[in-house]
Order: sequence, then structure tokens, then C-alpha cells
Amino acid sequence: MKDGAPSAAALASAPTPGWLARRRLKRALSLDDFQKMARGFLPRPVYAYVAGASETGATLEDNRAVYRDLAFLPKTLIDVSKRTTRTRLFDRDYTQPFGIAPVGFSALTAYRGDLALAKSAARAGIPMIMSGASLIRLEEVAAACPDAWFQIYLPGEEEVILSMLDRVKAAGFGTLVLTVDMPVVSNRETNYRAGFSAPLRPSLRLAWDGMVRPEWTVGTFLRTIVQHGMPHFENARVERGPAIVSRNVVRAMGARDHLNWDHFDLIRRTWKGRLIIKGIMTAGDAVKAVAHGADAVVVSNHGGRQLDSLPSPLRVLPHVAEAVGGKVPVLMDSGIRRGADVLKALALGADFVFAGRPFIFAAALAGEAGVGHAIGLLGEEVNRDMALLGITDTTQMTPDLLMRIGGVPFGHYGL
Repeated sequence: MKDGAPSAAALASAPTPGWLARRRLKRALSLDDFQKMARGFLPRPVYAYVAGASETGATLEDNRAVYRDLAFLPKTLIDVSKRTTRTRLFDRDYTQPFGIAPVGFSALTAYRGDLALAKSAARAGIPMIMSGASLIRLEEVAAACPDAWFQIYLPGEEEVILSMLDRVKAAGFGTLVLTVDMPVVSNRETNYRAGFSAPLRPSLRLAWDGMVRPEWTVGTFLRTIVQHGMPHFENARVERGPAIVSRNVVRAMGARDHLNWDHFDLIRRTWKGRLIIKGIMTAGDAVKAVAHGADAVVVSNHGGRQLDSLPSPLRVLPHVAEAVGGKVPVLMDSGIRRGADVLKALALGADFVFAGRPFIFAAALAGEAGVGHAIGLLGEEVNRDMALLGITDTTQMTPDLLMRIGGVPFGHYGL
């Protein structure tokens, strides 16, 4: 890779994977390969939780189909020898225009999953957002990776909000990502059909799935139990949450359907760090978020895991970017799998993008080395596609390099 790759020292500090993991990494030539391999590695309920979506999966399908509606229009005879993938966001430069989105239950999918994601992101020089639905204490991740961001789910309860903000601040996080598209738990039928639930319910089917996936059972689940005890929901409130097998899981999450803009104002007055609002899907909400003091917005449909029949964030991205008008960074997630996807999002108004599922699948298969490999593959694709498009900097990715070839129109750019 050209400029933008992590340093040799950073790469040298990466853990060496075992021979089975090395064998998998040789077979992983794209982010999609990690998901294909994870299907045979993870128990069906765990795989279904990560890969699945709500109801019919229409939102999840559009998150990927949307990219096929756009084609590139490259420039030729451009000296691209000095191209760089480095991208400035807020007050720092990252090696890539992408980061790792929050993934709940990461430590159930991969051994110490949140730490594997955070350490690999720090090593590669990209941001990682820790999930509020984590099974590892946020203090532990912040201590290991001070530059990580924290995604938070908050109920409409002032006492809980203030206490959680104090806890996150004390841990040392500087960036808070408030997710607002989950007032209630969605209808994830694929999870139920595969045998996944929260809380986890021991059953013969679950036991059988563990038996036929012995590497995950021994290397992730039993290793976690032996070394760290039964996983708990660690970050829903100040006090430790229930175990993943507890019947009190839903009650411990709090009533999120009360959360409103008045609560956001309370958070903004209290939280002195960077505050990002995630789950924006309309220009109106984006404008309102900026007016209420958000430092950035994330255009996101929760990876198709909440309200079904939503459009891909890429379809509404131009509207949001135009409405915000450069006042704050516009970030985007959901559906990113290729370097071409990253560049198409940048062309349509995103300042930065995030992907989640591929990186946790990579962590499940090969730990930190797997995540590092996934970051490298996506970064190489971005770099290569920039050269083929005739650009040398991510800021040069503009709508004139795209052509709409089908589907729903994209914003006001006439594509």
C-alpha cells in the first residue's frame, strides 16, 4: 500500500495467529470471505445474531443492493503515484477513511471481541466504536485503547443518564456516540428461528450447535468462562448488568422509548467531550441534531437490524449532507463491504464511513490478526480503486465520478 498503511512497528506488534487461523487468513481475499467462513465456524444461533436482520430483511438487502445502482466514471492519464488514503476527521488524521462500527455481544462471537477490535483498530490507525451492548467492561477497553469511542444506549431516565455519563467520562472516553434508532427491540425472527435469544436459553439444540463447532466452543465460550466467568451485560448502567443467561436482561436495559430531544439537551449540557448522534435517516433530523449541539451525525439504519423497509443510508446520504452543509462531519454505516463502497459513500457526501459485521467475523476466525487482515484488505481496495479512478486524495471523491445505472435516485445530485 501507499501512504496510509500502518507503520512496520505497529504491524510487528500484532499477535501471531495459530496455524488454523493462518490457514483461514490465506483464504480471506475480501471482507465477504470472512462471513462465508464464519458460517461454518460459529454456532448457528451466534452466527444468526451477527448476520441477521429484522423481519423480512428488506433493509439489509438494500444496504448491499444500493451499491450496484452506481457505476464509476474514472479520470485517465493522472499521476496517482503520490496518492494517500489518509483522512482527517475532527482533530486528527486516520490512515483510512473508514473505521469499525459498534457490534453488540462481540465477546460472545470472538474471544474478548471488543478488545480484539479496539487493539487492531488502534494498531492500524483507524477509529473503533465500542458497543454499549458489550460483555466487557468499558473501563477495560478504555484502558487498553484510550482512543476508542463509546456507543451508548440510554433510557429516558435522567438519573441513569447522568450516572452513565459520569462513568464513561471517568473511564477516559473522549467521544460518545448516542444511538437513537432503538426505542424498542426489533422483531428479529432469524434470531429466534436459529435459537438465539437474549437471555440465552440453554437447550439441547444450543448444546448440539456447540458440539459441532468445537473450536468456537473451546476457544471462545469455554475459554471465556474459565478465565473471566459467565459473560454479563457490563455497560447498560453503572452497576453490573445481568448475565447473558439471566431472565432480567430486558428489564435491565431500561425504557428507551421515553428518550427524546430534551434528554439529548441534558446529555449535551453534561457531556463535555465529543458527542455524535447515530441513527439519523432524514435531513430534518440531521438539521435538528446540529441545532441541538451534536458534533457529528451518523447516517445509519442499524445494519438492517431495527425498522425493516428502510432505504439504505447511501440513498439518503446526499440529502443529509446537503442539509448539514458542512457544519459538522457526516458519517455513515450499514452495508460497507468493499473499497468501492467506501469511495461511493465519500462521493455522495460522507466524510467517513464505518463497517461492523465483517470485522467481528474476522475476529471470531483469527482474533486480532483477523481484524488486522480485514482492515488491510479493505484499505488496499480503497487505495487501488483510488488509483484506477484517477484521484490522489479521498477529498477528490466527488459525485462527478459516479453514474446512476438503476434503482432509486440518490439525493439532489441528478445521479
